Amino acid sequence: MTSKDDDEKLHAEIGRLPDLPYHTLKDRWRVLFGRPAPKHISKQLLIKAVAFRMREKVMGGIPPETKRCLREIAAAIRDGREETLDLGPRIKPGTRLVRAWRGTTHVVNVVPDGFEWQGTRYRSLSAIAKAITGTNWNGYVFFGVKRRPARNKNAAGPRLSKSVGQSAMLAPATSVAGTPEAASNA
Repeated sequence: MTSKDDDEKLHAEIGRLPDLPYHTLKDRWRVLFGRPAPKHISKQLLIKAVAFRMREKVMGGIPPETKRCLREIAAAIRDGREETLDLGPRIKPGTRLVRAWRGTTHVVNVVPDGFEWQGTRYRSLSAIAKAITGTNWNGYVFFGVKRRPARNKNAAGPRLSKSVGQSAMLAPATSVAGTPEAASNA
């Protein structure tokens, strides 16, 4: 936690960065990052990076868990594995998930690094669901957590075939014999 005076000093020092000569900003970079600045970095980017690092030193940086997650995302994108990323759903810490199973109510607390059930921490809901039921379950399904719908980045919506035409796409669906809708209409 920083004091109000520290915040004001930091704000004033960052405000003076644009007035510093380019070579002074590069020296500041070397001190803050522990290595020379990139050779052809623009003054504007140099100012932004130095200001960010100054804030980070005073106020704290990115939490280790967030850094790990960002590294995983970057590696997946670099390797062309974007579809393998499990980016959702994100359940906010402090949320309580409640599930009744065979006459017993189970309460799971969401914590920053996973889940807590009966005083034990778990990294996945699936592990808790297995502990409760004795069988493998998708934890999100077991606890009724809605996932974001899968998206196809190449899909642009329904396509109309030249032979089908627009009216066929808008026609009401018909029931098929043997389905619940057909039985209830009979």
